[in-house]
Amino acid sequence: MDHAMHHHTGAAPGATWSTAVRATLHCLLGCAVGEILGMAVGTALLWGNVPTMALAIGLAFVFGYSFTLFAVVRAGVSPKAAVKIALAADTVSIAVMELVDNAIIALTPGAMDAQLSEGLFWYALLGGFAVAFLVTTPVNKWMIGRGKGHAVVHAHH
Repeated sequence: MDHAMHHHTGAAPGATWSTAVRATLHCLLGCAVGEILGMAVGTALLWGNVPTMALAIGLAFVFGYSFTLFAVVRAGVSPKAAVKIALAADTVSIAVMELVDNAIIALTPGAMDAQLSEGLFWYALLGGFAVAFLVTTPVNKWMIGRGKGHAVVHAHH
């Protein structure tokens, strides 16, 4: 029955909301570490908004990819193959998360000029992550259901 259902709907097995939530939380963790570090460094060094955002987004991708990369290498995959898997698994998820999160921050009045010591800085950042999580989870579910995104990683666990 499962095989027939899979064939009929075109959905890959494992494309549950639970799987999508776990994949998105994994992505969110990497993005959050990189982005918070980038925003903190840029803000502390008194950089302008553009270089600070660029650093934060760049580090979000680096940390997002590295979390998957290390997990896949630990599972016995070669580093070269692991890089390809991380890129395939995380690019869309990280891009959607960063687009939504940074749009929220950019559109929150005063957030881009807030300092690390101000609540507005943290509320905008964490609020952006929350909205990004809600937007990215269905994207990940759709991708996993088509054998893309984090489905690529699960083949190596």
